[in-house]
Amino acid sequence: MANIKNVAIRAGVSVTTVSRVLNSRGYISKETRRKVEEAMAELNYSPNQIARALQKSQSHILGMIVPDLNHPFFSELIKHVEMSATEKQYKILICNSLDQSEKEANYISMLSENRVDGIIMCSHTLDVEAYKKLHLPIVTFDRIISNQFPYVASDNFRGGEIATEHLIAAGCKRLLHISGPLNLDLLANRRADAFKLICLKHNLPYTIIEGLNSNLTFEYFTDFIENEVAGSLSNFDGVFCSNDIVAYALYLYATENGIKVPEQLKIIGYDFHSFTRMLKTPQLTTIAQPIKRLGKVLSSTIIDMIENKDQDTINNTVVDVELMKGQTT
Repeated sequence: MANIKNVAIRAGVSVTTVSRVLNSRGYISKETRRKVEEAMAELNYSPNQIARALQKSQSHILGMIVPDLNHPFFSELIKHVEMSATEKQYKILICNSLDQSEKEANYISMLSENRVDGIIMCSHTLDVEAYKKLHLPIVTFDRIISNQFPYVASDNFRGGEIATEHLIAAGCKRLLHISGPLNLDLLANRRADAFKLICLKHNLPYTIIEGLNSNLTFEYFTDFIENEVAGSLSNFDGVFCSNDIVAYALYLYATENGIKVPEQLKIIGYDFHSFTRMLKTPQLTTIAQPIKRLGKVLSSTIIDMIENKDQDTINNTVVDVELMKGQTT
């Protein structure tokens, strides 16, 4: 296996010069950098990231913990975080917690042991003290866990307002919201807050049915609709779903059971990720989260925290959402 000395000999430079190229320190001419990079490629040399991290106290590696990387929203969010981080010479370690506290704790330990520079938290099953003990830059997605950690989110409350107002404007008078678990301190639950307030404002009856946060699969939502929603579905003419997958599962159940959408039942979802954009029949009416921008902001926020460790200001970011009118309302 090649080492840094072999690279120096092949490139005809000193070991110090190779080290300066690897660490982007000091002046290196374009020609010298080209020789070193060609020698590395010819020898298939890959510097030990952990060793470099020990030398520099910086690994240029970010950890990102998500609740379910199979979910289209999170897979797309990861893509944009990674693309943005790569532009600034950072790599990403992805951890899939499945919203299990033990897995999340193990991943946090692993990331800390591997000397990541910071962590993007999209999974939040642990108490805030678990994060404070890390002494690492942390940015959270869709959750406020402490005033010492910035958060990035879409405007969930405004999204709930837009969705509910849209159903009412379309003629709905008996409304249902299918939410995630409202006992969790998630910014996404502000969609439910807005739903309730808008229904009260219009003096309309409403119901909220809570699903699980630990299972985001289409199979789960199909069973959830059949077991938890179907029995009372005839009581409603408009449903605001917490995500597009449950909205689509509801649409399929309705059409398979003789309920016409949108004539008898209007459905609006939330997210507008790649799954939704690929759907042609139906084109879901939904609230679009700007996933590309969220990914960029998560990446830039954590990198700014890493590279400006002395700053005292915590910069939270809330981005706008948008109604995408489809065929289900």
